[in-house]
Amino acid sequence: MADVTTAQPTRHGVALAKWLPRLEAVVIPLGALIAGLAVFSVFLAVLGKSPVDFYALIYKAGFSSAFSWQNTLSRVSPLLFAGLCVALPARLGLVVIGGEGAIALGGLAAAVAGLAFAWAPSFLGFIAMGVAAMIIGGAWIGAVGWLRIRRGVNETIASLLMAYIAIALMNHWVEGLFRDPASLNKPSTAPLPEHLRIGDMPVGIDVHWGFFFGLLACLLAWILTDRTTTGFAARIAGDNIRAAEVQGLPVGRLVIGFTALGGAAAGLAGFFEVAAIHGSANGSLIVGYGYTGILVAFLARHNPLAIIPVAILLAGFEASSGLVQRRMDLPDATILVMEGIVFVTILLSETLYGRIAIFKPGFWRADA
Repeated sequence: MADVTTAQPTRHGVALAKWLPRLEAVVIPLGALIAGLAVFSVFLAVLGKSPVDFYALIYKAGFSSAFSWQNTLSRVSPLLFAGLCVALPARLGLVVIGGEGAIALGGLAAAVAGLAFAWAPSFLGFIAMGVAAMIIGGAWIGAVGWLRIRRGVNETIASLLMAYIAIALMNHWVEGLFRDPASLNKPSTAPLPEHLRIGDMPVGIDVHWGFFFGLLACLLAWILTDRTTTGFAARIAGDNIRAAEVQGLPVGRLVIGFTALGGAAAGLAGFFEVAAIHGSANGSLIVGYGYTGILVAFLARHNPLAIIPVAILLAGFEASSGLVQRRMDLPDATILVMEGIVFVTILLSETLYGRIAIFKPGFWRADA
């Protein structure tokens, strides 16, 4: 009889060991999402509202028709970039939640650069606006990584506090130095010239080019994190920073670099909001996309490709808020309450990884 301690794993066993962790990474977040929606259903029932009607309205507003999909996809772009702002630093074990500030400053930087390059052709003007937004957003969140490495400041607290500072600075400059005198009731920068406004993609529905570039950013982020030596080094550092330092990996540069990349992504979200939606920088940039991006990243398990379907799902939720408010007489913030409950269940589900028997290769072995 063969000695089980020296037997080689079969091809089936190798394939099973490879796919079970991936299956676990899908099933647990999906289960946490369903659990969160179930808890929220209880909340609705206590209020005397029908959960069935509520979710039917979400489907109707977000996914039931071409117009619904247009309404949803027009909100996806900032969620893709905001999700990357959280997911990229998370590869190093960092929890960065300050994307809202980087979006605000990135949008302001894009608006100022657009006005400065109003004389330039569209192509050059868009490059200037995008680069300005990426530099400001990257520097802002990159500073969080620098504080973590050089001063030992907790990145979660630092990024949240810096988000408040960024929003205050944006409001200060929009209401002061960069304010358009013609913006009386709502302080804003001067409107961008028409040739520096981003139009819609030729896909049959009104969805601007930010959606395409958001998809491209997620693809490039996945290549970086999963198909390059830099991404491999980041994963090692995320598992154990001390071990990575012992192995000679440039942990400091990785932390600052990945936080800066995340901030640059958030800055691009601000750029597209200004150039494609608002036409100027104003208080409309601060609508919570950076905070929703936290939920997007955690639901996607910080996988850049998984961010895409998750962002579409949550964009559909947010697209339905107006219809829910009108049809069910619920506050507009009801969707935020639902997202908050889902976020809590996602955090609680983190304790399940590695503990469920069916996701362990030994559970499926005939001799187990």
